[in-house]
Amino acid sequence: MVQRVRTVAFQGVDVLDIDVEVQFSQGLPAFSIVGLPDKAVAESRERVRAALHAIGLSLPAKRVTVNLAPADVAKEGSHFDLPIALGVLAAMGVFPPEELSHYTVLGELSLDGSIRAVAGVLPAAISASAREYGIICPEPCGGEAVWAGDLDVLAPANLVALLNHMKGSQVLSRPAAVMAEHNPVRLDLADVKGQESAKRALEVAAAGGHNLLMIGPPGAGKSMLAARLPGILPPMSPKEALETSMIHSIAGALDGGRLMTQRPFRDPHHSASTPSIIGGGMRAKPGEISLAHHGVLFLDELPEFNRQTLEALRQPLETRRALVSRANYHVTFPAHFQLVAAMNPCRCGHVDDAALACGRAPKCVADYQARISGPVFDRIDIHIDVPAVSAADLALPPPRETSAHVALRVAEARDRQIERFEKLDAAHLRMNAEADGDLLMRIAPLDSRAQQLLTEAAEKMKLSARGYHRVLRVARTIADLSGRADIDAGHVAEALSYRRLRAGMALAA
Repeated sequence: MVQRVRTVAFQGVDVLDIDVEVQFSQGLPAFSIVGLPDKAVAESRERVRAALHAIGLSLPAKRVTVNLAPADVAKEGSHFDLPIALGVLAAMGVFPPEELSHYTVLGELSLDGSIRAVAGVLPAAISASAREYGIICPEPCGGEAVWAGDLDVLAPANLVALLNHMKGSQVLSRPAAVMAEHNPVRLDLADVKGQESAKRALEVAAAGGHNLLMIGPPGAGKSMLAARLPGILPPMSPKEALETSMIHSIAGALDGGRLMTQRPFRDPHHSASTPSIIGGGMRAKPGEISLAHHGVLFLDELPEFNRQTLEALRQPLETRRALVSRANYHVTFPAHFQLVAAMNPCRCGHVDDAALACGRAPKCVADYQARISGPVFDRIDIHIDVPAVSAADLALPPPRETSAHVALRVAEARDRQIERFEKLDAAHLRMNAEADGDLLMRIAPLDSRAQQLLTEAAEKMKLSARGYHRVLRVARTIADLSGRADIDAGHVAEALSYRRLRAGMALAA
């Protein structure tokens, strides 16, 4: 007789149903796992054997065959331990098999029978809830699973507790839903002295969800400004929090099963590989752009990143998703992130200061900035210079305007955008940076002077169609910050001041 236990496999953020089939048959004692298992799954037999021995049970002297169906789907990860163990125990008659008929099971076993945390519990629980099943998961992941809705959640600490619950001698209570605590270290814009133009650009970027590139010498405060962007962004909606938490759950980065409440801020080192940024690898894990979903991706020292990695950002910046294609899999990860990049004008960073510049200036400027291709540069909405802060500015008292003041204006501008999109039957959009094509022309009405200014500037600056639309998006956001329904020449002029053909164009001038 074959015993079946339901579990899951992950393909990107998609959840695939997997049946664990266990059969005892006559023959030499053996324990075989078939169905395209990877190394971690194949090693489950040893962990299952040791865990059963730890609770006083041993495998019968028969041939044990475990089939993971469908057999043509690759199985990866250690979360198959618990369903395999429960299938074996059901086949041994330790508990009635029907106890598992309405559960999805996942968890890793320790040699002493305890159940370790695994990745992907939240999306597995959401999938189980959609099918009106319950879920059995490790105790540390219980608080994560209950966010999936009104489903039965069993989160035992070990095999003994789970078996006692099934036999009725112990009752496992439903875990409590937990949320991540806010970061006690609050980074405030009031900490940044000077750089008023950069702060204004940061506010515009936050209000419309625009990508931002900061160019300036070392120590000008570019990283400080970028780190303070999440503090002026609106809080995540429940839907956004759930989507972001699902990605972090699959990546095994959801701390203690707590639902994320703050927008992620990811700042990978410039030596990071392309799969670590975009996603992929042997197990098709989410990359940094997906871990920054509904948050901020900060790329410091942008030209120092691998050229191939920067070029791979092109498609995600447009489609807001990362499509990873390999010979053995094709997966898609959400990647709705806001890119903030920083760079020096040249390798030494002091091209505008003759006393500090290297001997290759100004030729080094062109060589250094040529590492960023035109198509990548064109996809960044706002480009600003961040000059060095003078000693006089550093001696000034902290600014009175804090991140809370800026966040209030940003929230009001976002509310105007959401209301406008709802009236235009585009409620799926939330920010001006998401609008394109005909919809952008409908939400960005220009008066005659503004239209003339934009047309002349587009011709002189030789803006591409993408660049033209991105100026319109930024102008729309600037108008929203000022509470205006239409866009005037002043809004367009400010938006054009954030647009250059190449990084360092102003420096060359």
